[in-house]
Amino acid sequence: MLKTLTPTLMIIPALWLTHPSKMWPNTLQYSLLAATTSLIWLKSTSEAPWTALNPHMAIDPLSSPLLVLTYWLLPLMILASQNHMMPEPLSRQRTFLSLLVLLQCLLTLAFSATELLMFFIMFEATLIPTLVLITRWGNQAERLNAGTYFLFYTLTGSLPLLVSLLFIQNNTGGLSLLTFPLTNFQLASTHGNNLLWLGCLLAFLVKMPLYGMHLWLPKAHVEAPIAGSMILAAVLLKLGGYGMLRVLTLLTPLTKNLSYPFIVLALWSLIMAGSICLRQTDLKSLIAYSSVAHMGLVVAGILTQTPWGAAGALTLMIAHGLTSSALFCLANTNYERTHSRTMMLVRGTQLVLPLMGTWWLLATLANLALPPLPNLVGELLVIITLFNWSPWTLLLTGAGTLITAAYSLNMLLLTQRGPTPTQTLALEPSHTREHLLLALHFLPLLLLTLKPGLVGG
Repeated sequence: MLKTLTPTLMIIPALWLTHPSKMWPNTLQYSLLAATTSLIWLKSTSEAPWTALNPHMAIDPLSSPLLVLTYWLLPLMILASQNHMMPEPLSRQRTFLSLLVLLQCLLTLAFSATELLMFFIMFEATLIPTLVLITRWGNQAERLNAGTYFLFYTLTGSLPLLVSLLFIQNNTGGLSLLTFPLTNFQLASTHGNNLLWLGCLLAFLVKMPLYGMHLWLPKAHVEAPIAGSMILAAVLLKLGGYGMLRVLTLLTPLTKNLSYPFIVLALWSLIMAGSICLRQTDLKSLIAYSSVAHMGLVVAGILTQTPWGAAGALTLMIAHGLTSSALFCLANTNYERTHSRTMMLVRGTQLVLPLMGTWWLLATLANLALPPLPNLVGELLVIITLFNWSPWTLLLTGAGTLITAAYSLNMLLLTQRGPTPTQTLALEPSHTREHLLLALHFLPLLLLTLKPGLVGG
């Protein structure tokens, strides 16, 4: 673990000491090297589930795909941010890159923590760099408001989680994920324990976010710079799913009865967030609401407490991370040229930027879960699990799938087809950097179609 974490942390002094002209290429090179090294975690040679053990960190089949996704995203964020960060003073560029690397290290510690209190501390610590990214490098004046929403929604949900974890630790003597299965801890069905169950889950449902607790997400996405949007969509939302998968194992007997309303709410979230997407005019807001819809399916898959549900949720989280990040990159390429996120004002760009049109098509098809992409594998696993749980869920999941296809294709048609306005005819051509960035999003997605077991196993 430390073989990868320490070099990543050392990128910070390296970028402060390096020559300004070499700063961006060097940081990109080091982060790509760390990302390539992290791929070794996908191959577990040990018979035991936990590998790379040290006193505080370890990797198992649940955390390794999320860790690799986190590492893969750092070079992509650096590539995406390079253009709009160039006019900034050098010290601010260095601070920006340092924040990205720091966020990467905190996420690594969160996903590899073997102790639940350490996970909680890292879960909260990721707030600070993200908040600075949104409030300092956001686009509009609304960014302070978005930062406040982001901070208070997450903190309000996290307080009951802390109390619940301390209560469990007091009763069992420890919160280590390695030894907890041996403690034989069972929660009786009392009102106090029901509240404990809810307290444990609330922070993760806000982070996912579930519909009704989602108001911070569109605001944060719309106001954040491109790197902020990418890390929010691809990794920070997945912290919620990962936390749920970890914590629900501690609350075994209660989940069976208490999860019903939340599964229904998660499926309602799929319908409602999808319907909101159908009437969005702002491109980034549409992609943000589509994340809420996909996360509804993930929450439902996790709460069914079956191996297929968990595997489907994890596959969908990884596939959605890459797809939504790619969509935000595409929205950013439009924004950098037209300085507008309104879809009606950037119509018909396929005529002007035909190669970008191809990436738009690929990203849209991945978003609506086209076979044989892992998005479809994840969605199918969750939908089959829910159908076995209750056949009535097919109505909601079927409607959700139809709405997803409708808003995805609507987004593609509105941005790429139609009459091209005169102001968009003289756009700057697309750069190799942008094509490389999108290729690095879709390459892992396409490679996972050959072996989806790497993330869903």
